[in-house]
Amino acid sequence: MLTVGDRFPSYRLKAVSGTDLPESFPEMTDKDFTGKWKVYVFWPKDFTFVCPTEILAFDELDGEFRDRDAQIIGASTDSDFVHLSWRRSREDLGKVKYPWLSDIRKELSASLGILDPEEGVAKRATFVVDPDGIIRFVSVTDMNVGRNVQEVLRVLDALQTDELCPCNWQKGTETLKAA
Repeated sequence: MLTVGDRFPSYRLKAVSGTDLPESFPEMTDKDFTGKWKVYVFWPKDFTFVCPTEILAFDELDGEFRDRDAQIIGASTDSDFVHLSWRRSREDLGKVKYPWLSDIRKELSASLGILDPEEGVAKRATFVVDPDGIIRFVSVTDMNVGRNVQEVLRVLDALQTDELCPCNWQKGTETLKAA
């Protein structure tokens, strides 16, 4: 699995935003959102139970991430049409502001090392990537356990200080000074 310090892999994948059926789904690449922090949020499958709770929790804090010059990008191994159907099936998911990548060939998930060998789907993983394309934070949970979006935001805040941040550090509190 790729980890902190590794370069996030190159990709070119179809993306879904909103609920309108486009003439053709737009493609996104790792070069989109140049100069921004990126928060990649992978989930195992559309039309499931834990995944929408996370997708909506990230969307609820989308403005907080944008205030920090970070772009959330969702992804699963479902097709662009499945993403669109799921967004259309639920009003709340239809309003999600960030794009969802369709890693249907499973190449990005495999290159990240998060493709579950038994299920053949992406594991529940989060990657915080700096503006230079370097992975600065990785979190992978069990398929049945949702992640803590506030913690991802806290870690992004800490990374952006470029200072030593103690355990449970919160934005606005003091960082550590090396002696």
